[in-house]
Amino acid sequence: MSKGLIHHLEIYVSNLEDSKKFWGWLLEEIGYKPFQKWKNGQSWKLGDTYLVFVQTEERFLDIPYHRSRVGLNHLAFHVESRQQVDDLTMKLRARSVNILYQNKHPYAGGPNHYAVYFEDPDRIKVELVAPL
Repeated sequence: MSKGLIHHLEIYVSNLEDSKKFWGWLLEEIGYKPFQKWKNGQSWKLGDTYLVFVQTEERFLDIPYHRSRVGLNHLAFHVESRQQVDDLTMKLRARSVNILYQNKHPYAGGPNHYAVYFEDPDRIKVELVAPL
């Protein structure tokens, strides 16, 4: 294990079933494997890092997530190539996922940043970035 690398991220979600469908497919497309599963959560792992999605308790669902508030803004993942960005963009569109910044896609991050930006079921922004 490498010192300083993220061990895991735990994200509370408004609807675990919707999040499992969205994140399970996406994470497995980029190399993650299912890791742990229990009544109120599920995780996927790549190397020494894993992502955990947990159902938020009903009593905490009154204020929905928004990435412009204090807290997580977005998650960005490396992918293998520009072709993989293009392939995943087509698959996201086929799943009716909201692609962000479509007028600048795939260079919304700048001329040297080939990526696709989109939202998960709770509107958490996700970015898939190709190597330079």
